[in-house]
Amino acid sequence: MKEFDTIAAVATGIGEGGISIIRVSGDKALKIVSSVFIGKGGRSLEDIKSYTMRYGYIIDKENNEKLDEVIVSYMKGPKSFTAEDVIEVNCHGGLVATNRILEEIVRSGARIAEPGEFTKRAFLNGRIDLSQAEAVIDIIRAKTEISMKSAVMQAQGRISQEINKIRNKLLGVIAHIEATVDFPEDDLEEITGQKVKIDIKEIKQYIDEIIATANEGKIIREGINVVIVGKPNVGKSSLLNALIMENKAIVTDVPGTTRDVIEEYISIGGIPLKIIDTAGIRDTEDTVEKIGVEKSKEKMEEADLIIFMLDNSRELDDEDKSIIKKIKDKKYIVLLNKVDLETKLDFNQLKDLNKDNIIEISALKGMGIDNIKNIIKKMFFNGEIRPSEVLVTNSRHKEALIRASEKCDAALKTLEGGLPIDLASIDVRSAWENLGQITGDTLEEDLLDKIFSEFCIGK
Repeated sequence: MKEFDTIAAVATGIGEGGISIIRVSGDKALKIVSSVFIGKGGRSLEDIKSYTMRYGYIIDKENNEKLDEVIVSYMKGPKSFTAEDVIEVNCHGGLVATNRILEEIVRSGARIAEPGEFTKRAFLNGRIDLSQAEAVIDIIRAKTEISMKSAVMQAQGRISQEINKIRNKLLGVIAHIEATVDFPEDDLEEITGQKVKIDIKEIKQYIDEIIATANEGKIIREGINVVIVGKPNVGKSSLLNALIMENKAIVTDVPGTTRDVIEEYISIGGIPLKIIDTAGIRDTEDTVEKIGVEKSKEKMEEADLIIFMLDNSRELDDEDKSIIKKIKDKKYIVLLNKVDLETKLDFNQLKDLNKDNIIEISALKGMGIDNIKNIIKKMFFNGEIRPSEVLVTNSRHKEALIRASEKCDAALKTLEGGLPIDLASIDVRSAWENLGQITGDTLEEDLLDKIFSEFCIGK
């Protein structure tokens, strides 16, 4: 079975660098790497102790030619990342050397690991649970210190501990119901029903409190998707440059300069913002610009937040009014740009918009930029970002919690409707199973494969 194969992959980024690491895991890891390794003074790896390193060369077995100078480390299972024997070959960075060594290891009996297979083995071997495994990819993808800290807490089992507490309480409820059903002569059903209702309400309340943190958690994990929209030449690209403090977008006085969307990440108080500068929205006969305008409209629909820019030195026109209609029911900030110039914009025409979300700025001079950052924090975090209070950052976990809460509701309706108490235990058990999907205790194999397929090879 392939689950017991010895696997190998490059664990570091592909490209030129000081060092590359080839990771090998499985019961034949030491034997395979030993067969292509010659240590200083002719030493092999046969007598290497766990958690030690050995200097030498990886060779081509066919002609005994040295491929690269390496340091090999050994971690004997189960005290390793995968809970199997793990060898890591540290060689010089670079495509040729790295791939040649990996090729030699594969020729000696290993197979190339699938995406996420090292972490999957750590899960299957019981070293970590599924929520901890998913935290590994979140640590790798983290774009700010806060998102990384949140992922590290998850990797340490913070979510698992809370979920297991709830599941144990649900098991207690199930046991209580089943004991009552097994001994009907004691006539305890009514008393048990009242006790079970109190327990389920408490459990549901706690689940709902965790769910309430999920929206902020998603932002900590994935960031806020922010789209800058407006007519051509209102200063969208100048704003992007002011926010990222680099001249990434082309800034000219010619309308329609931005033909495509430009994406950049910035951090506000540790929260990643994906800032998207779009093509100016206007009627145009230019085929390429027209495609850019359509992309701008698509990005507006997908955005968590829309930054709508108006030129304070120009009167509103039909294109501006059209954008106002599109954004007024969404989360938005309106920026009145070029406030350093003479005001020609009529504020009365902005009466349909929330005045607290309207900010005066000069993107070119950097005026008012901090006000944009502060209002974003207020809109999404009530002005203060507290990652330690956020438990759920993963959409899959949120969905499982919502299903569990719904099943608790269903159990309460059964009890309140005077139906037999054992019917309620069906929904309580379903809630227990839903929560088990978070830790991986009750997850189907095809979904497990899908989760790990999103990992990079070598992790």
